Amino acid sequence: MEPEVGRDVRTDAESVWEVLADGWSYPLWVVGATHMRHVDDEWPAVGSQLHHSVGVWPLQLGDHTEVVDVDPGRRLELRARAWPAGGAHVRLIIDSRGPGACHVRLREVVAEGIGRLVPGWLQAPGIWPRNTETLSRLADVAEHRRR
Repeated sequence: MEPEVGRDVRTDAESVWEVLADGWSYPLWVVGATHMRHVDDEWPAVGSQLHHSVGVWPLQLGDHTEVVDVDPGRRLELRARAWPAGGAHVRLIIDSRGPGACHVRLREVVAEGIGRLVPGWLQAPGIWPRNTETLSRLADVAEHRRR
């Protein structure tokens, strides 16, 4: 079982995708990301990266997140690193529910570092609250962002 959370969003799928496609908005919706240092011009193309910090100043770690697969407007798969702790495979899927509504699913699996040895069903209780808040923030940005 892979840890997955979902949320209904009161805006169209395109609005959610616009937030995901704006790499500079990453710290607005990702719990733990605190500072953007650089966004590749190609973001969110496969292989492009976001260079960000995680943690609270002055205890921030610089790291990056890379796109591993993308279906523009529908799906974004990321390799999110957070060394020395490890890294995760993150999948965001946007399901349109008609005009002004969509459902977003977020699945995260620790795939690198010591955490990869922990089965998904044991990862879920630690990942679920953070990812629930991440989707709440994503929804807020998408629903209230000016186009």
